Amino acid sequence: MYVGTQLSGGMLEEFGDAHLRQLAQLGLYHVCIDPIGAPRDWTRDLLARHIERVDAGGLKLDMVQLPLASLNIDTQNIDKVSSPAIVLGQGDERDRQIEGICRLIEDLAALGVHSAKYNFSYLGVPRTQSERGRGGALVPTFRADQITNADDLTSAGRVTADQFWERITYFLERVIPVAEANKVRLACHPNDPMTPPNYRGIEDSVISHVEGLKRFVSIAESPYHGLNFCQGTIGESLENPREEIADVIRWFGTRGKIFNVHFRNIKGKRFSFTEVFPDDGDMDMAHSLRVYKESGVDCMIMPDHVPEIDGQAPFETAFAFCYGYIIALFQANGWDPYGR
Repeated sequence: MYVGTQLSGGMLEEFGDAHLRQLAQLGLYHVCIDPIGAPRDWTRDLLARHIERVDAGGLKLDMVQLPLASLNIDTQNIDKVSSPAIVLGQGDERDRQIEGICRLIEDLAALGVHSAKYNFSYLGVPRTQSERGRGGALVPTFRADQITNADDLTSAGRVTADQFWERITYFLERVIPVAEANKVRLACHPNDPMTPPNYRGIEDSVISHVEGLKRFVSIAESPYHGLNFCQGTIGESLENPREEIADVIRWFGTRGKIFNVHFRNIKGKRFSFTEVFPDDGDMDMAHSLRVYKESGVDCMIMPDHVPEIDGQAPFETAFAFCYGYIIALFQANGWDPYGR
């Protein structure tokens, strides 16, 4: 268990190699990256170049984001979504896209990268109007009673819970055996957040809540099939996040189903919350970290979804605070946060 972070290819293009060096200077070593380009462009050579670039910055590529991040599906950007036929259940094209994912898993293993994460979502990350948090920071917010687009269907149309499960199962039954054969752990991010029934035509966002995630990890059971355990998203699905989160961590952690942790806090509960800094929310993050450790979790612990703050480098500053907070929690317990 060690501190880490995630980078998109777009971030690398915006911030450059200096950002990689900055991460190393802040004490990070392990990173996840989302390569630039369409899925068909993700060749072994491209992945090798990313590994070399990360290594040159003093870091290690620990995980890759698979091109299965079907976020914000709508009629305007459906062509920009990664591997849409998989989540839409579209026949032969679905099979071709799954084959591409399988080849990518094989390439990752050949290059020594043994973890990958992905999303299986129709709704993206719905939020209502942001609110003001500590010191006036702008905090992402979801209030179900403020939703204005509940009846606006996505390009997926109406999706029943049974259809959602069929598409998940179809994918997992074909991909998990390849992951197991290549010893690559696949970590699925829960749908963020749990939404009311039939929101935008989705009967139930089935992998946004604990009971659905328990069913999810039981499909195509394998030690290489688990979760990108987003503590923020899980907390968003609970009625009492502070009291309930430890038991949820233990359930998945002791079963070896946590492959990456988004160490994120919230204020609020199911259908009504804000996303805040890890020290400023309802969940006891120091206690949570101890529960991860006690449950045998072995993966990156990383920030996600920081508030928007003031200053000349608000994004980098906010994440730097989170890195320092996580490292301090490790050291307060006498644990090595670096995982080298």
